[in-house]
Amino acid sequence: MIEKNVINKNTLSIRILVLCGLFSALIVVGAMIKVPLPGIPLTLQTMFVLLAGLLLGSRGGLIAVLVYIFMGLVGVPVFTGGGGLMYVLKPTFGYIVGFALGAFVTGWLAERNPDHSTKQLILAAVAGTAVIYAVGLPWYYVILNYYLNTPVGAATVMMSGFVMTLPGGIIKIALSVLLAKRLAPVIGRGMLTK
Repeated sequence: MIEKNVINKNTLSIRILVLCGLFSALIVVGAMIKVPLPGIPLTLQTMFVLLAGLLLGSRGGLIAVLVYIFMGLVGVPVFTGGGGLMYVLKPTFGYIVGFALGAFVTGWLAERNPDHSTKQLILAAVAGTAVIYAVGLPWYYVILNYYLNTPVGAATVMMSGFVMTLPGGIIKIALSVLLAKRLAPVIGRGMLTK
């Protein structure tokens, strides 16, 4: 995805760090835009997480999401339901952990495709989304069943945490790829150019 986002292998460029901060802020904004659904609210966080991976690469996308998570855990109300260290005991916190891994995977796959075709970007975004679900769903299940003592079956968790959010997820994948293709030339040299 990024030809050269580093000065050397151990140092990120100032431009990428500034963009990481920008994407952290966009993820916060995405958390505030929510459509209430039973179970897990539909937000735009995932779209900005995928976009961070596509435009900033694996390291930049990961840093942007980690800054967002850090802000929330220290008490800044940036998550959909507030913030603070106790947020880790919310059923949806697993998705937030998945954001970090999802951004990394999306960026990693996008970096490894030199022609950056739309198909390859979609596959990278789908893989990142799959990672988010792979971390979020088990967390959702465990917190509901063992911490909140709300017995819920795996089928119910799959229905409310995956099936019901899948149409919105598909739309967010499409939007993130479309925006990545359009924003890359604006963001700067070394990003997606096709």
